[in-house]
Amino acid sequence: MAQMKTADIRAMSPDQMDDAVVNLKKERFNLRFQRATGQLENTSRLREARRDIARIKTVAAQVRAKKK
Repeated sequence: MAQMKTADIRAMSPDQMDDAVVNLKKERFNLRFQRATGQLENTSRLREARRDIARIKTVAAQVRAKKK
């Protein structure tokens, strides 16, 4: 999965954002295990996944703030 764009995230529904965060957390967990066992080839993906999670959470918080 490539890095997510903010415009793509804003087009998601809140449920889709939650699902994306869960999927990215699972991916990050698997990547951490691959790194620990020496099987991880693309080490930059760990950083990308972490930043994608933060990006989605930030946009979700902005959407929730607008609704109030």
